[in-house]
Amino acid sequence: MADTTVSKTSANDFSSYWDPEDAKQWAAGGATLAARTLWITTGALTLSFATWFMWSAIVVRLPDLGFKLSVGQRFWLAALPGLMGATLRIPYSFVVQMFGTRAVITLATASLLIPSIGVGLAVQDPTTPFWVLALLAVAAGFGGGNFSAFMSSTSLFYPKARQGTALGIQAGIGNFGVSLVQFLTPVVTTVPLFGALGGSALTWNQAGTAKQLWIQNAAFLWVLPVLVFTIAAAIGLRSIPVKGTFSQQAVIFRHKHTWIMTSLYLMTFGTFSGMSASFALLIREIFGKLPGAPDPLQYAFLGALIGSATRPPGGWISDKVGGAKVTMVCGALLLAGTLGTTFFTAPTSVASFGPFLALILVTFFAAGVGNGSTFRMIPIIFPAKEAAPVLGWTAAVAAYGAFIFPMLFNWSFARFGSANGALYIFAAFYAANLVLCWWYYARKGAEIAC
Repeated sequence: MADTTVSKTSANDFSSYWDPEDAKQWAAGGATLAARTLWITTGALTLSFATWFMWSAIVVRLPDLGFKLSVGQRFWLAALPGLMGATLRIPYSFVVQMFGTRAVITLATASLLIPSIGVGLAVQDPTTPFWVLALLAVAAGFGGGNFSAFMSSTSLFYPKARQGTALGIQAGIGNFGVSLVQFLTPVVTTVPLFGALGGSALTWNQAGTAKQLWIQNAAFLWVLPVLVFTIAAAIGLRSIPVKGTFSQQAVIFRHKHTWIMTSLYLMTFGTFSGMSASFALLIREIFGKLPGAPDPLQYAFLGALIGSATRPPGGWISDKVGGAKVTMVCGALLLAGTLGTTFFTAPTSVASFGPFLALILVTFFAAGVGNGSTFRMIPIIFPAKEAAPVLGWTAAVAAYGAFIFPMLFNWSFARFGSANGALYIFAAFYAANLVLCWWYYARKGAEIAC
């Protein structure tokens, strides 16, 4: 790799020299710059996740608002943001070192206005064609793509000893956007939040009861916060002199550990994003036809909330005891929770909902802690210049979980009339990753103990 080191000038001249491991520079203002960057990008990342997963909450309501959508089309609308978000994460993994933090984060945050406004307009009319809804679901993927750029940036601002905590905070609070949109949607859609400016209500026919619902509020809600954080990014962020072309960063693809960590992160974040996109629809499809069926949006936000809240502690604990050990425990919990869930996917009454919910929340808990532990492992395994693009790349591939999970559930329901086919596939994947993590990172004499 070409030498991209910048000559030192003064400890607080961040425009020409940056090294977070330099204690003098860190004390002279580097810590302040890193903290300001962390909190601005974390706020913007929270909004990114909220807009990325808005469809997981909106699509559950559409059939009862007059939208003629099949089960397959509903799962596609939940999955398409994941497909677009994951695909965007691939180039977004490398752009921070190419164009700088300030420009990338500002433009990426502004892009969230497209789904926030577009979806709000489209869902006011039940005759909106499926292809229009699908395009707007794709546009929601802008929020998913942002993650790789934001996390790559944060890894450049912090010393290795603090990266587990910093990345855990950013990803954990950022992931909270999923829970936020799923929690707020059933609240804000029941009132004319924006008055005449926000459009008219639709009639929600559910269980023989008709109510007025402003479903567009689930998208319009994010417009003002997105504008605020776009301005904050443009004013408050700075780009640091850590540069690398795509070819310089692409060296990561020659390392086997890039691919192993990609699989481990797909196990953790892929589960979080995939289950977040699918959870409400799973509740509807498994329990929706039973007497006294639960309202999916009263419970769906709990999974994302738990997964988000446990991510920062996951990074912190991994800083103390080692990421590989924590990842092993998380993988075992994912395997046990997923296999346990298969016993409650063909219920005869809503009495099965309690254990079903508990087991799903176990998988969210394990995925959240594992998000933090796997991201802690990467800065230990790779040098700093490679760790940033590896963080972005693994996040890119793992985001496909938000597409893969809904699609596998869709296939499983169509093929077997049950979610179990998909759940068995997930369980086999978790078992394989436990073997990888143990062999390369956790066992005595492992190639890289981390």
